[in-house]
Formats: sequence, C-alpha cells, structure tokens
Amino acid sequence: MTSPVEQRNEALTRLSRAVLLLTESMDPRLVTTGTNIGYAITGARDSTSVAAISGGLVVEGNGVRAPGPCGFGTDPGIAKIILTATKFDPDMRCAATVRYSDTVRRVLEDMFLECCTIDRSRQPPGVDTMDWGVASCCRDGVPEVIIDTGTSKTTAVIHLFGEDPAVVAGNIIMLSNRIIRIEL
Repeated sequence: MTSPVEQRNEALTRLSRAVLLLTESMDPRLVTTGTNIGYAITGARDSTSVAAISGGLVVEGNGVRAPGPCGFGTDPGIAKIILTATKFDPDMRCAATVRYSDTVRRVLEDMFLECCTIDRSRQPPGVDTMDWGVASCCRDGVPEVIIDTGTSKTTAVIHLFGEDPAVVAGNIIMLSNRIIRIEL
C-alpha cells in the first residue's frame, strides 16, 4: 500500500510530466482564462487533495507555458470539477479546461470522444453551476468531454476528463494537432 506522501508525490510527478507535454505541444488557441489541468489523489475529498498548476496555463509568444509549479490546493475551480466527477467514478481523477468554440466541439466529437453538453436551461435555481453541470453529465458515468457553452455572464469552456494526466494531455495534444490549420 502506498503511503499518503508517496501518493501525493506520484500525483505531482504524473501531473508535471503531462504539463511538460502540454507546454511543448498544445495549441495556444486552446488557452482561455482558467485553463488548467488537475489530478486528484485516490480518495480525494477536498481541494487540498487535488494538484494543479499554480496560475494555470498561459500563452507566451507562440506557445503555452505554466507560470508556476504543480501543487496541491492551487486551483479550487479545477478541484471542484474533479471532485464532482469522482463522486460518479472514483477512477476519473484528472480533468483539464480548455477554450470553447463550435469548431473545437466538432473536432472533439469527430475524435470519437464521449461528449456531453451541460443544459443550463435545466439548472435548478440557487444551485452551483459547476457542481450541477458536471453532475448532470455524469449520471451514466463520466464522459471524456463536458461542454459548457456558458451564459452571458460566464465564459464557455470545455472540460476533458481521464484517469491519468497523460490521457488528458494526450487528448489535448491530438485536438491541437487536428486544429493546426483550422480557424477557431
């Protein structure tokens, strides 16, 4: 059995490797406010058990960079998304958020990833959108992609899910490769 310290170190190692892949290969047009990738330890119950990039991913020149290191408790937003997903499937411990566009949506669907769109018209009043939106798409298991088209007050984003940061980063890199010559 892995000790809690070993598990946290392993999570940081896996996440850091995925971040390196993303900074080398991610299309900067996929970066928006709040773009990040996070990874929870097994049995995570709060944001202090979810590692993410401090400061998220940002565009620098023609590329993407991580302005800070990976650490636990650094991004409550991505942590909330992951913790909601793990309630439905404890193995789906990784998620990333990227920019939404109709083009990106179509490319993800063409990649044969399981996609679900949050239907905000069904949201009960007074309920947290992030928790409810992710949960509304996870009733039959966690899809690989949850699309949030936003509102007049919120930014549209896409959340990608997987069991491991390498899987999520791999999907983002495949998406990046497919949109190279496409206008978003």
